[in-house]
Amino acid sequence: MGPQWFALLTAAAWGIGGYFEKKGLAIGGVPPQIGIVVRTGIAFLLLAAVSAPQWRTLTTASPKSLLYIAIGGGVLAGAVGMLCFYVALRNGSLAQVMPIAFTSPLFGVLLGMILGGEPVTARAIGGMALTVGGIALLSVR
Repeated sequence: MGPQWFALLTAAAWGIGGYFEKKGLAIGGVPPQIGIVVRTGIAFLLLAAVSAPQWRTLTTASPKSLLYIAIGGGVLAGAVGMLCFYVALRNGSLAQVMPIAFTSPLFGVLLGMILGGEPVTARAIGGMALTVGGIALLSVR
C-alpha cells in the first residue's frame, strides 16, 4: 500500500476514534486529562509490543533526533495538542471540533515550506485554500 492509503487509514482511525473519545468523555463525565491518560496508556502498551523488535534502534539514534521526536510528538502533539483536543471534544460538537482540529496538515505543510525547504507551488497553495474553505463550510455556524 502506498503512503496515501496509510494517510487515509490514519484519517479514518482518528475520525472514528474521536467519535468514541467524545462519547466516553460524555458518558463517564471523565475530565479531559484522564481521558488522555487512558488513551495514551493503551496506545503505549500496544505500540510497545508492536515496536519491540526495533527497540535497539534507540541506541543508534542521535540525541538530536530523539529530542525532535520528544518535543514534537511528546510535548506538542502528545500533551499540548491532545489536551486542547480533549477539552474541545468535551465542550463542543464533533461537527465543530473535528474539522478545525484536523487542519493540522496545514501547519505541517507551511512549516515544511518555511523551514523544511519544501517547494511552494500553486497546487499546494490552492490545496490549502480549498482545505480552509471546506473547514469553514463544515464548522462555521
